[in-house]
Amino acid sequence: MIVEERMQVFLDSMEPLNVPYLEELEQKAMDDDVPIIRKNTQSLIKTLLMLKKPVRILEVGTAVGFSALLMKESCNSIKEIVTIENYAPRIQEAKRNFEKYDKDGIIRLIEGDAMKELPLLEGEFDLVFMDAAKGQYIRFLPEVTRLLKCNGLLISDNVLQEGELIESHYVVERRNRTIHKRMREYLYTLMHSEDYESSILPVGDGVALSVKR
Repeated sequence: MIVEERMQVFLDSMEPLNVPYLEELEQKAMDDDVPIIRKNTQSLIKTLLMLKKPVRILEVGTAVGFSALLMKESCNSIKEIVTIENYAPRIQEAKRNFEKYDKDGIIRLIEGDAMKELPLLEGEFDLVFMDAAKGQYIRFLPEVTRLLKCNGLLISDNVLQEGELIESHYVVERRNRTIHKRMREYLYTLMHSEDYESSILPVGDGVALSVKR
């Protein structure tokens, strides 16, 4: 945990409830061990949406559709959310959730590997939400940068890996070392890129906010 546990419990207790169906989806995801955005990350995203008022959003990593639906409910300026998912069981659940709760057809689900699907997308996005395989963020970045509008916002979730990112490469479990290395590379690239002005926040499991210059 990045933030001391008692502080996190207190902050979570201050969060207002989402609309009932989102609360139900969140509880089901937790029961099924499906990772979704945490309470204080939800709050941050909703605040950023109100400030940015995006019209077109790209999400890399749909899971069961919770975050796409949360964004849809949080800002009425949104006209389209394009979201990409590669894991078949979650695709099917996301489809069911979108059919049931996205009556306006704002959300468009693309099934497939983001590395193959991102180069096929056209047009610009006001906001990109990155919440997919953490070891792939650095590989997605060139296409995400291409698609993001000037002054657009890139939100990268889960970038601090429960605080493990500050540990030595040799302390990290061997199976996590590639992700550890690539995430450090990703954050360094964001913070030193001529394309972005970035800030890394210890919110949830770490959120990087990057505005395209």
